[in-house]
Amino acid sequence: MVNKILFWSGFGLAVRFWQLGIEMRPFFARENWVIYPIYGGLGASFGYWLQGIEQRQMRYLSETRERLLEKRRRRAEREGGVNIGDQAQRNEEGLFATPKDTAAA
Repeated sequence: MVNKILFWSGFGLAVRFWQLGIEMRPFFARENWVIYPIYGGLGASFGYWLQGIEQRQMRYLSETRERLLEKRRRRAEREGGVNIGDQAQRNEEGLFATPKDTAAA
């Protein structure tokens, strides 16, 4: 969490430096020291907000994944096992096919 806040805080400071560079004003003038924490704070608050969004999305994805896995488990119990295809599909070679046991060779 801290890495996003630090990154966006630094980004806010970089925006201020860029702004002063475009205006061709000195970076370390006396009046600039008041503004730097404001830009850094705005960047940090944006990073904190973005981190909250990411946490909510990850929580939603994990809950959805758990619901789908539970649904698949109940379906497998109801149907009496996992459907792994017919004999031709199980012996088929390809990218997604089950690897053949080559230990006996």
